[in-house]
Amino acid sequence: MEIPENDKILEENYTFDGTTYTYTDKLTNKIYIWDSHKNSWIDKSEQAEQSTKDSNVINDGTVYFWDRKRNAWFPKIDDDFIAYYQMSYGFTAPEKTKDNIIEKEKVEKEIPNEKTSDSEKNINLKRKAEPECPKWFELDDQHNTKVYVSNLPLDITETEFVDLMQKCGLLLRDPDTGKMKIKLYSDPINKSLKGDALCTYIKKESVDLALNLLDGYDIRGHRIKVEKARFVMKGDSYDPKLKPKKKRKKDKEKLKKMHERLFAWQPDKLRGERAKNERVVVIKNLFEPSIFDENLGLISEYREDLKEESAKCGSVKKVVLYDKHPEGIAQVFFREPEAADACIQLLNNRWFSKRQITAETWDGKTKYKIQETPEEEEARLKKWETFLNANKENSNQISNNENTTADTNENDAESDETRSSAGSGDETDEEQERK
Repeated sequence: MEIPENDKILEENYTFDGTTYTYTDKLTNKIYIWDSHKNSWIDKSEQAEQSTKDSNVINDGTVYFWDRKRNAWFPKIDDDFIAYYQMSYGFTAPEKTKDNIIEKEKVEKEIPNEKTSDSEKNINLKRKAEPECPKWFELDDQHNTKVYVSNLPLDITETEFVDLMQKCGLLLRDPDTGKMKIKLYSDPINKSLKGDALCTYIKKESVDLALNLLDGYDIRGHRIKVEKARFVMKGDSYDPKLKPKKKRKKDKEKLKKMHERLFAWQPDKLRGERAKNERVVVIKNLFEPSIFDENLGLISEYREDLKEESAKCGSVKKVVLYDKHPEGIAQVFFREPEAADACIQLLNNRWFSKRQITAETWDGKTKYKIQETPEEEEARLKKWETFLNANKENSNQISNNENTTADTNENDAESDETRSSAGSGDETDEEQERK
């Protein structure tokens, strides 16, 4: 744009705001602004239109402008934007922040030794609160599945007591020993029964059922009394050493699965389907238990021979040898009951190692495993240790013998070589004499 020459002389048409010059055309009443970058005059109305094109307003009222250099939209920071921002996100006075910084610096200067590293802070956070001293506690009714039974006959047995209490529900079984968790109290001096007992159920509902049905029940002229078990601390102070050890997570999961299996729904057996115990064959008079005391390696030999012979009848899952049973019993587990029938026909009244054995179907109830005493277990472990040591000594002797034979063979070979070399030397001397 070019400005008329007459107007160039009139200084009143020019204004300067400190940054740019503005020119007003009196004839057309247009306002021009000097653009220092383009080095020319620009119509102010056209610049406004261009600025509106380069700006945008969103729903919340924020104005954005287009940055040509960065090629992006940016919010227009003005008084309205700052007021809206402080209304949305809060406002902190700059004086307070300065005071806080000064106070922190003073504290850090006064106590420089109390600074802790990040690792120490993490250690302090990870530290757990100190455990409380163990003390006596009462078992609440919701978790109490134990009942106390009194006025029992003095000649009652554990089996009879278990059969009586199982009328109201399943009893809890100890996962370590496999026995029912019951206790018949006896006199510590003469070991005679006192007529009271403790029983532990699995479910809380069984306790309520026992209180309603078995309380006042008559057993051989004795009216028994059934009540919830209450435990009282003996002595003046609680001894935490007498508290039973906490079960491991693995044992708890095993116990939970066992309880779920007991209460799980099982479909009825199909018509004509044979029982699972008919897949198991019991073989008697197979061995004399004393032979395993002399040679423990015979246990695996008997097991392998029996498995190999039984496999002729069908697929064998496993073979169990009860080496402590006086009748010399073994069990063969098949996958199909027909294979077990064929095994009975094959092995019954057959001679094995100069002994006539018998084979029959397992009744599903009889347990053949014999629990050994601690003395017997210790003796068995000692024998097993001597057996392993003997095998090591035999292997060492064999390796030593192999080494000695190898050394003798090498010596013989060396002597033969020396003899052959000596013989060849004599021949050369004779030849030289002849020459």
